[in-house]
Amino acid sequence: MSPAPLAARLSSPSGPLFFPVTAYGPDGSVALDVYRAHVRAGVEAGAAAVFACCGTGEFHALTPEEFQACVRAAVEAAEGRVPVVAGAGYGTALAVRYAKLAEAAGADGLLAMPPYLVQAGQEGLLRHYRELAAATSLPTIVYQRDNAVFTPRTVVELARTEGVIGFKDGIGDLDLMQRIVSAVRTEGPGDFLYFNGLPTAEQTQLAYRGIGITLYSSAVFCFVPEIALAFHKALASGDVTTVHRLLDGFYRPFVELRAQGRGYAVSLVKAGVRLRGLDVGEVRPPLHEPSEGHVKQLAELIDRGYELLREDA
Repeated sequence: MSPAPLAARLSSPSGPLFFPVTAYGPDGSVALDVYRAHVRAGVEAGAAAVFACCGTGEFHALTPEEFQACVRAAVEAAEGRVPVVAGAGYGTALAVRYAKLAEAAGADGLLAMPPYLVQAGQEGLLRHYRELAAATSLPTIVYQRDNAVFTPRTVVELARTEGVIGFKDGIGDLDLMQRIVSAVRTEGPGDFLYFNGLPTAEQTQLAYRGIGITLYSSAVFCFVPEIALAFHKALASGDVTTVHRLLDGFYRPFVELRAQGRGYAVSLVKAGVRLRGLDVGEVRPPLHEPSEGHVKQLAELIDRGYELLREDA
């Protein structure tokens, strides 16, 4: 898919952006049939795009062969109904390899994850992402988080780079993001996309909308798609009452539960998928499973979230 069609399909999504978990079988290997079912269910529930093998999908834990098989399975399950964007990361050479594997598997675009470990300067980061964007024909979204933090000037240069169509923020510094948006608006292309990529992005999306960022990732959609859809619809229509009810009654308690363990942004979501009846297996190390007590709290919170939807109905 060329940059323009993907950007157009992502710019005004009809539903949340879906970041599926990666399914593993009892022996720890990738369970592709379960993964296809998970992706298919998300598309049929109303996802506007599938972001396969990204943060929630444990990109860090997949071998190149497993990664390509999962991306191909996501493309098969989506059946062209929505675009499939695949993660790509590590050092430049490996990131390029993953990008080419994703392209061969039929992906429509790339989410460029941070480089592995190193604290690089702006010049090195710019070179890294430019080489990644040039390696395939896939449109690329750059993900700001951890050790990949950009100045407004660097983001302007990224926005001018052929193949780079957007910028996803996982830092949460709204002052920096406002300066980035302003710099690109005045010095870069006018059709550049921005995404709120914080964990449980719904919690902060009202603030991001205030600086013009309307796109956001939804890991919660993996296990409570009806709640995620209700929030997305309320936010888009300006139904602040429903937005606040879901924030106060579901999202804030979920974020507070998520904060009880390192890695819960992935493992708690995966536990939620299992609670809803699809056995996607456990997370791979170095992540760990939520405690029994936390899973019980999650089950109660899911019930509460659906109770809120029934009250609204």
